[in-house]
Amino acid sequence: MIEIDGGEGSGSGTIVRLAVSLSTILGQELRLTNIRAKRDKRGLRPQHRQVVTACASLCGGEVERATVGSSEITYRPGKHIRGGVYQWDISTAGSTTMLAVSLLLVGCFADGPSVFTLKGGLFQDFAPSAHHMRGVLLPFLGRMGVGAEILIKKPGYVPEGKGILEVKVKPVKAGLRPLVLTDRGRVIGVRGIALSSHLAEQEVSDRMAEECSARLEAAGYDSEIEAVYETSSDQKGADLTVWAETDSGAIIGADRAGKLGRRSEEIGRYVAGSILDDLKTGATVDRYVADQLIPFCAIASGASEYVIPSVTEHVETNLWLVEKMLGAETRLDGRCLRIEGVGDSLRD
Repeated sequence: MIEIDGGEGSGSGTIVRLAVSLSTILGQELRLTNIRAKRDKRGLRPQHRQVVTACASLCGGEVERATVGSSEITYRPGKHIRGGVYQWDISTAGSTTMLAVSLLLVGCFADGPSVFTLKGGLFQDFAPSAHHMRGVLLPFLGRMGVGAEILIKKPGYVPEGKGILEVKVKPVKAGLRPLVLTDRGRVIGVRGIALSSHLAEQEVSDRMAEECSARLEAAGYDSEIEAVYETSSDQKGADLTVWAETDSGAIIGADRAGKLGRRSEEIGRYVAGSILDDLKTGATVDRYVADQLIPFCAIASGASEYVIPSVTEHVETNLWLVEKMLGAETRLDGRCLRIEGVGDSLRD
């Protein structure tokens, strides 16, 4: 049984999601203690519990003590990951995108294509937006051989959630290819989506887009940000996601959700500032994707290399976890990250 202390590193839900996903892929039992020990609300939250139960459903596994608030779980994955059509409801505004990242990882090892319909939050702080995932993470994973698609069926925001995200993923029979991207290159385009629900009268989408574009233009970058207004969401909400693409294949993105009291112009400034800050570092990925790519690189066949904007707590935690659970060798040389994938041994 693999023993993981959830209070290590970031002490966050990242450890829960990644440990359970890797346990499912390995087919090895997992005992996870001190869950989210460094968070104000310790223990499993609904979105973390859903990752555990979803992974168990995919492989016919069993889990003990997977209740909201639990500080410890024992997970016994089945030996066979099944593709198919699945649906899960977080029942809160908890992040569907973080659940989606875990399911993408596991879905690569399923016996057939999978379709996951996830209900909950799609746009909120402290989680990648659905647009960021689609515009930034998926293109990187596509280069590695992951055949995946994300469809936003219905936006969902804090506090109600009730959004719908559909995720499609095909198994990677030949194994994942490593990602090698060490040269940022020259920015050739900046695109984005300014989304708002039930806020057309306030012109929220246009205001977010215009402020962000003005900041980027002042720094020498022209942008095309689409202003989208929609009314299918169960509540008012907004999100701005923008990403810069370079001639070497690098993608630097950022997003910001709307919030009561958070002005549209503030959101535009924040997103532009995040992208510009990451571009100044010469990184080939943004601060968010930097840690999200680590498990995929760790299960790839061969060495991945990319340059990160900074060494965050999530980067350090994910590196620690893939080393401990997979035996992947990792190295940080300044901000250049190298991961020796263990994909060949997984296929054996």
